[in-house]
Amino acid sequence: MSINLDDILAIDFHTHAEEPCDDCRDDGYNEFQAGMAKYFKNPAGASGMLPSMQETAQYYRERKIAAVIFPVDAERETGFRRYHNEEVAQIAAENDDILIPFASIDPHKGKAGAREARRLVREFGVKGFKFHPTMQGFYPNDRMAYELYEAIADEGAITLFHTGQTGVGSGMRGGMGMRLKYSNPMYLDDVAVDFPDMPIVLAHPSFPWQEEALSVCQHKPNVYIDLSGWSPKYFPEILIKYANTMLRKKMLFGSDWPAITPDRWLADFEKSAFRDEVRPLVLKENAIKLLGL
Repeated sequence: MSINLDDILAIDFHTHAEEPCDDCRDDGYNEFQAGMAKYFKNPAGASGMLPSMQETAQYYRERKIAAVIFPVDAERETGFRRYHNEEVAQIAAENDDILIPFASIDPHKGKAGAREARRLVREFGVKGFKFHPTMQGFYPNDRMAYELYEAIADEGAITLFHTGQTGVGSGMRGGMGMRLKYSNPMYLDDVAVDFPDMPIVLAHPSFPWQEEALSVCQHKPNVYIDLSGWSPKYFPEILIKYANTMLRKKMLFGSDWPAITPDRWLADFEKSAFRDEVRPLVLKENAIKLLGL
């Protein structure tokens, strides 16, 4: 990995490589993306012109921002083909001055998923794994997932879990089958106990469970929070209070690209109540330490 840490201004810990990996969209995929675009007020999804990984790399390179990038393996629950982890890792390797590869494996894949995780770390340099409990339809503390976690922990990789409400299926009939209950961050307290040396990142301000997320993050040394998925102008006061004090070294900048752009997020961050001495920690320094860069 050849990221020039002195040159980059920030590290975005939450960017999406949009699936599927080819030009043939699955049935319902465009409707799903149109719903996401409406929720986030983002015209890209509505137009069907989502950025490729190469376009994402160029966007971030121009802004001197490094980006953790990942797909979401939710084939079983959504029916949409996943973006192949190997392809994400290969394109990230071609853009290793700016992209940091994470992968995604549905934990229901059991032993096959665990083998894939080990191979992705060893052969493709994957640094972490993204989970979306609501999209993947599982409680994070379900023992079914533990074989995959064990592989990730053994390989020294990071886990990143969606928490809180989601824009996926918002306003669609039946919420597109998405069940919000799976993404309560308190379920990750068990995971943090059972895998105390595996870094766990709680993605997003965890509405409506913000205080649960702060509690788990404060209590468990291996738990962090990325601040993606919301504009900072909507952050609850208690989140900013903890970010400015006892959790200042455990907060990470994340946008949720392409749903939310870093341009929008950073502009609102400038106007927010974060302390000046905390801003560099959130934008870059905490991520450098967590990623081992």
